[in-house]
Amino acid sequence: MTEAPASRDNYCYRHPDRQSFVLCQRCGRTICPECQTQGAVGVICPECMKEQRQSAPRIKKRRVLTRLTGEGRPTVTYVLIAVTILVFVLQLIPGLGVTQALQYAGVYSTPVLFEPWRLLTAVFVHSTSFYLHVLLNMYTLWIFGRLLESYLGHIRFLSLYLISGLAGSVGVLLLADPRVPVVGASGAIFGLMGAFFVIQRRLGGNSAQLLVLLAINLVIGFIPGFNIAWQAHLGGLVGGALVGLIFTETRRRNQKGLQITLLVALAVVLIVASVIKGYTLV
Repeated sequence: MTEAPASRDNYCYRHPDRQSFVLCQRCGRTICPECQTQGAVGVICPECMKEQRQSAPRIKKRRVLTRLTGEGRPTVTYVLIAVTILVFVLQLIPGLGVTQALQYAGVYSTPVLFEPWRLLTAVFVHSTSFYLHVLLNMYTLWIFGRLLESYLGHIRFLSLYLISGLAGSVGVLLLADPRVPVVGASGAIFGLMGAFFVIQRRLGGNSAQLLVLLAINLVIGFIPGFNIAWQAHLGGLVGGALVGLIFTETRRRNQKGLQITLLVALAVVLIVASVIKGYTLV
């Protein structure tokens, strides 16, 4: 609280008939007890308090979110879940052949059966004999999608998801039997977890629990009989971590062009790697 020296001018600016020796901490105007609002340091007049309340939320968003984030509801997350569920329902209809049309195997990256779009379409199809496959993936997407989309914004989050899914398929191409088809969003999901881990670490957050979760899920992928494509998990995890690193290292506004360039370069590297590996399988 700041006290003014006694004089006949020490009257409240809102109540000229009330003498006071207390000044607003922000603007320095004299205020009587009725007009005083206790602040963190000293007291504040009604006008300054109103201005502070109006500006505080915007300031907080700029400092905490805007450099790395977007605002609003996790629309992309909901759309991805809806599209995946729709595709799963179509998979259940006999005769449509949706699973066979969208699944991925290394052979589809060879010149013999060159269908490179399957690198991404496989992310949206799941095992029809094990319903928990799609349910667990969508639940995990719902959890991490809402968090990451609120931080990154719609476009960046979608880029993360698609690049992670692409990296997961490339992992299958590089490490798995090219004749065995795979389906599922697990590569993209692991990419989300990898990006979240990197962002948490780079920004000083606690990531110990996430590290344990990642370790458990990676180990499960190696258990015989589970028929889990651990190659997609590993590829997606690495791809998502790289995207997360790009986001954290280029989060300033004047680095937007560099960020886009690096993301495109990463996607190109993955595509080129798939083409080169595909030709070696012939």
